[in-house]
Amino acid sequence: MGVLNLTPDSFSDGGKYNAKNKGIKHGLEMFKSGANIIDVGGESTRPGSKMVNKNLEWKRIHKTLKYICSKFPVSLDTRKSEIMEKGIKIGVKVINDISGLNFDQKTKNILKKYKIPFVIHHSKGTPENMQIKPSYKNELLDIYDFFEKKIESLRSAGIKHNNIIIDPGIGFGKNLKHNMSLISNISIFHTLGFPILVGNSRKRFIKELSGNNDTKKRIGGTVASSIYLMTQGVQILRIHDVNELLQGLKVFKELIKN
Repeated sequence: MGVLNLTPDSFSDGGKYNAKNKGIKHGLEMFKSGANIIDVGGESTRPGSKMVNKNLEWKRIHKTLKYICSKFPVSLDTRKSEIMEKGIKIGVKVINDISGLNFDQKTKNILKKYKIPFVIHHSKGTPENMQIKPSYKNELLDIYDFFEKKIESLRSAGIKHNNIIIDPGIGFGKNLKHNMSLISNISIFHTLGFPILVGNSRKRFIKELSGNNDTKKRIGGTVASSIYLMTQGVQILRIHDVNELLQGLKVFKELIKN
């Protein structure tokens, strides 16, 4: 899953692709490099970010979204039901809501109506406050319980289809200890019976682990953690640097054949 942020303030590439046709060009490049789906977002949800109203969010994404939906599979990164429905109507194939479907109560109605695949993402708090001393009794069990209860709630709401993906939300209301525990033990979530998505790309945990060797893009840490996640059976990796990651994966796969 290639990341296409059409925002001025995303944590690693804000303002880079939200002008003219830069977003379209970058989306096409990632798809040609080997991304299976492109995740488009018009609202930054990095720690400390502020909510964007639905009109501005749609204004940022709709032209690019309309074009690229005709070219390759697109996922829509949004918390708002109205944006979801507009996106679905022009061809969006997957909904990726970082709020865990908690931000907008009408979201469940959209998912039920269109039976579209969607991501249940775990985050603690809101983007404004999620990194203020996040704590858990046991991050693995707490997040596992969150998924179990959320899936049960969706079933009760009449969402019977199984087009569900789960994302433990690396960096969303988690400190380094929590992130490392989740990545190291990611295979526990396979027992829920749904595909797992992980957004490890360029995340802060890479900086915290690498120290003086940190770089702006954090490609090395992204590739290393991605390969580990892949060996643990994670089905979807949400990545900024698609070409570089696939280069690393191809080399790794060839090396372990021998």
